[in-house]
Amino acid sequence: MSNIPETGRTSRVQIRLVIIQVLVVSFLATLGGRLWYLQIRNGEEYYHEAKSNHVQRVVQPAVRGSILDARGVPLADNETRLVVSASRTALMKMKDKGRGVLTRLADVLNMTPKDVMEKVRLCDSKTPKPCWNGSPYQPIPITLEATTQQALQLRERPEEFPGITAEPTAVRRYSAPGGARTAQVLGYLSPVTDEEIQKAKDTDSPHLRSDQVGRSGLERTYDKQLRGKAEVTSYEVDNLGRVMHQTKSDPGVPGSTLVTSIDARVQAVAEYELQQAMKTVRHETDNITGRKYEADSGAVVVMEAKTGRVVAMASQPDYDPNAWVGGISGKDYASLTSKNSNYPLLNRAIQGQAPAGSIFKVVSASAAVRAGYAFDDKYNCSASYNMGGRSFANFESKGHGPITLGEALKFSCNTVFYALGHKEWQRDGGLKPKKDAHDWFYRTAREFGLGAETGIDLPNEVTGRIPDRQWKKSFWKANKDSWCKQGKKGGTYVEQIAYESCLEGNQLKAFDSINFAIGQGDVLVTPIQMATAYAAISNGGTLYDPIVGKAVISPNGKHIDVIEPKPHGRLPIDAKTIGDLDRGLRMVVEPGGTAAWRFTGWPLDKIPMRAKTGTAQVYGKQTTSWLATYTDDFTIVMTISQGGTGSGASGPAVRNIYNAIYGLDMEGNQDVTKALLLRPEAKLPRIRPDGSIDSPEIKPYVPPSPEEAAPPLAGPPAPPVARQD
Repeated sequence: MSNIPETGRTSRVQIRLVIIQVLVVSFLATLGGRLWYLQIRNGEEYYHEAKSNHVQRVVQPAVRGSILDARGVPLADNETRLVVSASRTALMKMKDKGRGVLTRLADVLNMTPKDVMEKVRLCDSKTPKPCWNGSPYQPIPITLEATTQQALQLRERPEEFPGITAEPTAVRRYSAPGGARTAQVLGYLSPVTDEEIQKAKDTDSPHLRSDQVGRSGLERTYDKQLRGKAEVTSYEVDNLGRVMHQTKSDPGVPGSTLVTSIDARVQAVAEYELQQAMKTVRHETDNITGRKYEADSGAVVVMEAKTGRVVAMASQPDYDPNAWVGGISGKDYASLTSKNSNYPLLNRAIQGQAPAGSIFKVVSASAAVRAGYAFDDKYNCSASYNMGGRSFANFESKGHGPITLGEALKFSCNTVFYALGHKEWQRDGGLKPKKDAHDWFYRTAREFGLGAETGIDLPNEVTGRIPDRQWKKSFWKANKDSWCKQGKKGGTYVEQIAYESCLEGNQLKAFDSINFAIGQGDVLVTPIQMATAYAAISNGGTLYDPIVGKAVISPNGKHIDVIEPKPHGRLPIDAKTIGDLDRGLRMVVEPGGTAAWRFTGWPLDKIPMRAKTGTAQVYGKQTTSWLATYTDDFTIVMTISQGGTGSGASGPAVRNIYNAIYGLDMEGNQDVTKALLLRPEAKLPRIRPDGSIDSPEIKPYVPPSPEEAAPPLAGPPAPPVARQD
């Protein structure tokens, strides 16, 4: 029997009841508060979310706009194909994650199960390519080349292929008219990513999950204009997925058409001649190393000299952009990105960097004039130039005696520019620079547009490098620790260089300026930079932003946005100096000039030609070939990495491009009916109201026969020194 008094027991029961009551009230208050939050505070938001759960959107992607050449020839357009796609969402709901369906699908499409499954796996940091980098909620294309028979098999046996569709779809096509791939200029497409969708959510050009977006080239630069607007239809459905009625429809708008300044005919010639030049030089022997030239890459730019519009731009090695359409295969991806492929995705016209060699001498001649040296004074072209016990040789140790700066360009005399570069370094204070140092050579290079982007309307352009005093300091600061760790006094050549760089790498030394004066040392330029600079000499001094896009035309052809050429500066020299440079560069193709043997028979009286050859030394590699040229109408710059001399490797190709443009043979006879571009064309192609295009026919380029391409045997060839730079 309990000894607890009755009053104590009653008190405990009351306390427990109070606690229970407090808990119940708290629970009800919490529920009430949550109910108020859901129904009152955020009621409207959740109402719309619940309503949207019963709204399904059907997206019909917009037809992407075409990319045309200057005459209206399609470089990139669309064609209807039977596309087999897989719903990854549907596959993931299956017990085997869709492996069985994909295996059966592979059998129908004559593909391997591995290739099919790679198509639908999602990209992340650990997943190797190929993979799907688009949204997992949109249909993933398995093949764009299904046959009618394959599509019928899939449609007749839907129970065996749940989540698989086969529909006619407009897909991108890169038609390579006349053999002109224009690969790196056009770029390629791939599916939009979730990150891109989120980033563009609040912009005036949001992405849909079905979008394909440009990843490089013009496809990327003008993606917004080319993409158009997808048609989106919204349907209200019940819980069983049955359509109740259509709630909203946003009509689609096809993408606009981009007209470019590229001429597919000239592009085809440029691509062929660059490739052929590289093949030819690989059979020739490097006299220094005794090995065949590797000629592993190259680029050529053809530009309107008076506007900066790009008529042709080729880069080698190249690739077929159609490989990216519908998702790239593992084999193709490896071939485009492996080291053995030498990275064909790079547009070496705007991304390839190398020392300029002697084509840089127009900059040095301009700098000398700005520094007070007269263009027509005499400067000693000795066989070598000595400085502090070091000898800097002229090409093949050939001297020409006292010559003008124009003749220094003609003979490509290194020692004239060595001496000028060295004198200016001394005048600026040498190792202890003056506060008011002019640095004419480095300043002039930058004011020619080198060491900076040209502003071309293609993505990922590189800046090159002008190794002035400021660059030397910043480069030394970034590499000092490594040099000091690696360097060793009296060690191997590499260790000794590292040791010296550790101690004095921040100083601009005499030999730096001597090498800079002939475009060597640490200087790096791109073909598009040199084409822009030489075009400016041709047009009287205006530096234009190089441009590929010419106009954006609305789908119905009624609205045209012309992309006008835009200057970004002028050469830092007066009209007289520009005229002097022009005269000196003309002498390069006249008898005795370094490019004369490649322009034998050229009608100089009818079509004035100017040129500068360059053979750039590259550490650890064979020499890089450069040839920069221009007429009154066009500028052409070609480079071949590890290709040997300027005129030797690039000369025949550049001559053949000019011959095709002007309709010339090797004797200088002109047939205007065969000319591709006597003068730059200004008019735009016509887009009809139905969106169709007046597109002229383009025939494949027929290269000249070996007999036609050979220089005529009119007199003895120029001496070796005059044809080797």
